[in-house]
Amino acid sequence: MPRDKSENHEKIIAAAYEEFMEYGFTDASMRRIATACGMSVSGLYKHFPSKEDMFASLVKDSVDGLMNLYHEIEGKYFEGIESVTSDSVCTNRSEIFQAMEFIYDNIKDFELIICKSKGTIYESFIHDIAKLEEEVTMRYMEELKKNGIPVKDVNYREFHLLVSASIEAIFQAVSHGFTKDEALHYARTLENFYTPAWKNLFGI
Repeated sequence: MPRDKSENHEKIIAAAYEEFMEYGFTDASMRRIATACGMSVSGLYKHFPSKEDMFASLVKDSVDGLMNLYHEIEGKYFEGIESVTSDSVCTNRSEIFQAMEFIYDNIKDFELIICKSKGTIYESFIHDIAKLEEEVTMRYMEELKKNGIPVKDVNYREFHLLVSASIEAIFQAVSHGFTKDEALHYARTLENFYTPAWKNLFGI
């Protein structure tokens, strides 16, 4: 019996990916997923209490993984910040490449998040990432100021728009159907484009 349940669960996962990718979350049908798995809708609900839970189960590990990567990179930036000089501020921008590589190692999940998540808690995913990036960047700049490194004050509303645009730019690779090779090349282009722009903005 446990073996059958496990096999059914795998069938549901595969059918759910196909359903959400074709119809998006809002128009996806639990009945169609159940039919594709050869089971009843009530049987489907024994595995997932709701359509929302089903969608989340598909993408949560990838979201958590990307967040863990982000916080790992964040930790490296703040580690030893007291010894940072004007010449060494923000010189390592490989985090865009690292993020893109992770995204494309889990591309099916991020296609769902970026293109098919309207109606779920993940529809604001890019906005949420941008908000986190804003907070971390401003905290980093404040720490630099405390350490005597001159940092220009910025218009926060403009900064918000610029950060939002930079985060959106990363995920445009997903929404435009880039291959992994194309996306990784694009990540290097983004790094080369944004690094001098951020330095100029903050005067560092």
